[in-house]
Amino acid sequence: MSANDESKDRDEIAAEIDAHLDATMGQGSDLEKAVRREEGQPPPIVRGHVVGFSANHQDAIVELEGGPREQGTISVEEFDEPPRFGDPFDFVVVGRADDGLWILSRSEVKQLASWKEMEKGKLVTARVTGQNTGGLELKVGPTDAFMPASQVGLHRENDLAHYIGQNLVCQVMEVDRRRKRVTLSRRKVLEQEAREKRAEVVAELVAGAVVKGTVTRIEDFGAFVEIRPGVEGLLHVSNISRQRVKHPSDRLKEGDQVEVAVLEISQGGKRIGLGMKQLEPDPWDEVVEAFPPGSLVTGKVARLATFGAFVNLMDGVDGLVHVSQMGLPRGRHVSDAVKEGTEITVRVVSVDRDKQRIALSRLDDKGKIIGSEDESAADEDIEEVRRENKRPERGGVNLGDLLRKALED
Repeated sequence: MSANDESKDRDEIAAEIDAHLDATMGQGSDLEKAVRREEGQPPPIVRGHVVGFSANHQDAIVELEGGPREQGTISVEEFDEPPRFGDPFDFVVVGRADDGLWILSRSEVKQLASWKEMEKGKLVTARVTGQNTGGLELKVGPTDAFMPASQVGLHRENDLAHYIGQNLVCQVMEVDRRRKRVTLSRRKVLEQEAREKRAEVVAELVAGAVVKGTVTRIEDFGAFVEIRPGVEGLLHVSNISRQRVKHPSDRLKEGDQVEVAVLEISQGGKRIGLGMKQLEPDPWDEVVEAFPPGSLVTGKVARLATFGAFVNLMDGVDGLVHVSQMGLPRGRHVSDAVKEGTEITVRVVSVDRDKQRIALSRLDDKGKIIGSEDESAADEDIEEVRRENKRPERGGVNLGDLLRKALED
């Protein structure tokens, strides 16, 4: 065979190969067919080898096993360790770029399971196709699935219609292979994500740290504040303000942006205690100087109890007038002496800075009710004694006689 004949044969063979490849690409490779999957099916997982890198080394070029001349690109950040030339990996095909390369991902590889591999505890991607009275109807590929309403989110939702058409990563709760039907939970996936996020946050948080957050819900006992995505702490009603707060809704509402101090982290981060009042100036730093024992002060009755009345002396500082210090006859109630919301004048008996307690009295040091007619009369008698004491003695009248007269009166 001449050289010309050999060259002609090689050209014909090459042409046949190119024609075959072109025909194959025109009909669509197995990978292309898999990507054009039925609605609701998970994206295909394919095997590939790293064959190169982009100029800036931020992306890896992968030769795929899904068909001839199939290559894809993936960010090197999706690998646990920088990939090396020739390393094999499994990839999820996300789509195709304008340059013809497949767009690949590894983050979903561990999350997806096929019907054959599906079992309790596995993670799958399911498409929501409808809603019924009990929850959501879904498809995992061609397989019917159901998700109870209680398993859709972290909190119960009344309206589930907005999930229709969405693809959700779920955990398999139950598999019925005979009926080819599965029961799914999205809540378990969200709970696991929340635990992982909480662990990350707890590793960074320390008691005393000041963080910003959003009020997510209000309860009678306090407010829950999201301080990181998916991580909440409890702001107890007693820690909202140094002033008395009857109900958290009096000061806060859902959606409020707040700054809080981390008070405690317990149970491995499952419980995070928060406080707002700790960021306010402590009024008790001024109490000792502002209210020395024996001084008379005016305050508003904040609340009544069977044992006495609490009087607000300044923002965040209440003192207690014990029932025994009100001048009440035996058997009478506190409300017979004072009314909530009224202003009264009281005497400071004692101040305990460490225990943050102030004892008050409505009685003067002579046992008379402050501001009463008895107290005024007693003051007039004492003043009369003082005047008589200054006069020259007449007829044997002395200070002792005047005191006895005042007491008899």
